[in-house]
Amino acid sequence: MDSHLKERRRLQAIGLMLLAVLLFALMDTVLKTLSPHYSTYQVTTLRALSSLPLVLAWALWAGGVRPLLRVRWSLHLLRGALGILMISTFVYGLRSLPLSTTYSIFFVAPLLITALSVPFLGERVGPRRWIAISIGLVGVLVVLRPTGEGILSVAGLAVLVAALGYAVSAITVRFLAKTDTVHAMMFWLLALMGLGAGILAYPDWKPIHSDHWLLIAVLGVVGALGQYAITLAFKWGEASAIAPLEYTALVWGVILDLALWGVLPDTVTWIGAAIIIASGLYLLKREKVHVESEHP
Repeated sequence: MDSHLKERRRLQAIGLMLLAVLLFALMDTVLKTLSPHYSTYQVTTLRALSSLPLVLAWALWAGGVRPLLRVRWSLHLLRGALGILMISTFVYGLRSLPLSTTYSIFFVAPLLITALSVPFLGERVGPRRWIAISIGLVGVLVVLRPTGEGILSVAGLAVLVAALGYAVSAITVRFLAKTDTVHAMMFWLLALMGLGAGILAYPDWKPIHSDHWLLIAVLGVVGALGQYAITLAFKWGEASAIAPLEYTALVWGVILDLALWGVLPDTVTWIGAAIIIASGLYLLKREKVHVESEHP
């Protein structure tokens, strides 16, 4: 690949990542809007099934039926269960927390992925990265404020559980990526989430209000397009350059919170978010140094 094309791909990857973060912020806005009206499991079901037709069409167009069927079922079932846990707890948190606060807590996920890579993947994490992980967890405590007038609540802890579920799911992707296609991973995650969450939601299922069908359509489109954009971004760009752009979600969270709900994060939340983001950025920098040292 010549330097001109490589540079163009790099810029496209950055643009796609920024677009993906915006699309996911819009998706989360819809989830927050729907969450007071339906159970968390029903919202999880709607999230999965609304995007499933588009993802299926993309998968069939890209590779046909066979790659969707020749998969490691045990890991896909695990990812489906983790997906239900992740989305349902995330939606539960969104129900009472601002987007910006929810994102600030959820930003701990990259730190958890690094920590979990030691027992699950046998990767070596040096003392500097362990310190960064510890500092990031302190940032989470700052946001949660477990003393005084803080917001340590079931909602805040639910978002923390969602981040843990996301981290474990990301570890399973490392294993699945060796044998299964991206399309298969996306399709079966949504399909199994939709099925499992639908079964759990069935006893308390409420008819969809007519005003919400458009929101659900938007949910499906932005969710599928966001996943497509982020997939291309990581395909065309270096992970160390692309991943930090995920933190721009906080910008969109603040804008959407202010525009739709008239709330802004307080000073303590900003401080906690800054600690978590700084720790995450340091980890990404150390990861790049670690990789470059192994592959001169």
